[in-house]
Amino acid sequence: MSRSAALIAALCASFLAACARDGAPPAASAPAPVTIFTGGPVYTGVEGAGPAEAVAVSDGVILAVGTRDLVVASAGESPQIVDLDGAALYPGFTDAHAHLLGIGMRELTLNLEDVSSIAELVSIVEANVQHTGETETIYGRGWIETAWPEERMPTRDDLDPVSPDNPVILIRADGHALVANSAALDAAGIDDETPDPDGGKIERYDAGRATGILIDNAQGLVRELLGETSDAKKRDAYAKASAVYTAYGWTGIHAMSVDPQNVAMIEDLSDEDAIKLRVYNSIDQSGLDALIDSGPRMSADGHVTTRAIKLYMDGALGSRGAALIAPYSDRPDTSGLLLMKKEEAVPMLEKALEAGIQVNTHAIGDRGNKLLLDWYEEVFAAHPDKTDVRWRDEHTQILRTEDIPRYAALGVIASMQPSHAIGDLYFAPDRLGPDRLAGAYAWRALIDAGAIIAGGSDAPVERGDPLIEFYAAVARRGLDGYQDANWRPDQAVTREEALKMFTVWPAYAAFQENMLGTIEPGKQADFTVFSKDIMTIPEEDILTAKSVMTVVEGEIVFQAE
Repeated sequence: MSRSAALIAALCASFLAACARDGAPPAASAPAPVTIFTGGPVYTGVEGAGPAEAVAVSDGVILAVGTRDLVVASAGESPQIVDLDGAALYPGFTDAHAHLLGIGMRELTLNLEDVSSIAELVSIVEANVQHTGETETIYGRGWIETAWPEERMPTRDDLDPVSPDNPVILIRADGHALVANSAALDAAGIDDETPDPDGGKIERYDAGRATGILIDNAQGLVRELLGETSDAKKRDAYAKASAVYTAYGWTGIHAMSVDPQNVAMIEDLSDEDAIKLRVYNSIDQSGLDALIDSGPRMSADGHVTTRAIKLYMDGALGSRGAALIAPYSDRPDTSGLLLMKKEEAVPMLEKALEAGIQVNTHAIGDRGNKLLLDWYEEVFAAHPDKTDVRWRDEHTQILRTEDIPRYAALGVIASMQPSHAIGDLYFAPDRLGPDRLAGAYAWRALIDAGAIIAGGSDAPVERGDPLIEFYAAVARRGLDGYQDANWRPDQAVTREEALKMFTVWPAYAAFQENMLGTIEPGKQADFTVFSKDIMTIPEEDILTAKSVMTVVEGEIVFQAE
């Protein structure tokens, strides 16, 4: 078929699809205005297709894509032309795993992601004590100690001299550990005799005194000191998160661990245009019964979908909470923590499967991932009539190599965050030893085995920048360019695969591949525009590109100055 014929066929298909959606031919009225994006390469994400020159959009839907002349000729009279000025346009990038409220709260509280030492952390706390009420709790998030000169986590003894009276609670970047000072521990009633809660650990000195580090479920012992976040602050945080994320170039987010009570708020904010991203909610397991009763739900504008729950199998590698089969190489006294028991999990999985609810489970260690696959497989086998369920493994970080083929065999989606690898691989060899690295962050092996990888960032655990995630996937190097044999460079992916990880595969992972993920007539006009062509420039230059425009359903929701 010629290009002209293909374009005409595509326009006819778009017209017929619109009629099918509306149930009847459109009434006679002025046609919706057409906008054409052109002036830079247009990557459609369609398998085997090269870059196009232009894409036409009307009423939020893609009308045509192809050469500039053909697209302009198809657009009728006086289309609006958006000149890309050499920038490259891609299908809308979707972060398949992030925490929307946490992204916003990071901007509204102490952001500790750039802290480079315990000394700097202490100085930040000291400065904040001077502007904090007498008994008010100082709260922050984002620290990570793996590159600090002190080569250890902070403790209560670091914080107490600068904040003897104000409780201090500082959450590690991964959200699976925190440090509290003595005032916070005392207020929470934690002393040397306090037992470890199920699925959590109170770190202690050799003499038995608590260090102030609380791992996984032990964090709940001090959470009440933070108080309830007001609805007004949540609304501010969600709106802020949307602004930050559209400015990065994301058009959508799969929001993880969403409080079920916040779903209506997110829907309202989207309908009010305060949230401009598409949001696919995966709610806390406490909302399972209510979601079963209501069924999958969607906001009035169609941008917010809720049809999944989020479970937790284990903790994180950095805080040694990830559940391993053998002990940690650098801490032989622990193999991590399991946060679910089979007798609790399997009935919940069966209930979700029977109701058509997607299950997305956090699993990081090789034991956690093996058990997740085992339990999924057991439930699937008991319900052979349930197909195309698209359950997910959130993180999929450390795998036994023999478990890698099971993802494609079971239809389980690996939801992975490339930036975790380029952060963790500085310390993962010490945590795991050389042998277990063969199944660590194994993107290449999973894809080669037929698995689908939905790419994300896990922000605010990581920065949340799609260019960092894309770079990490294709370069598998530190942001400084560092790489050694332990980083397993053979596990990097191609640029075409990386594009899929942030476009068509997240769409599939959210049951949205018929409307999102590629630039084709009839699909929603969600586009990400970067200043450079990240499909062709040298790897190291990917990090120098910038987000210049973000388009959601045909609307420019962010444009760089």
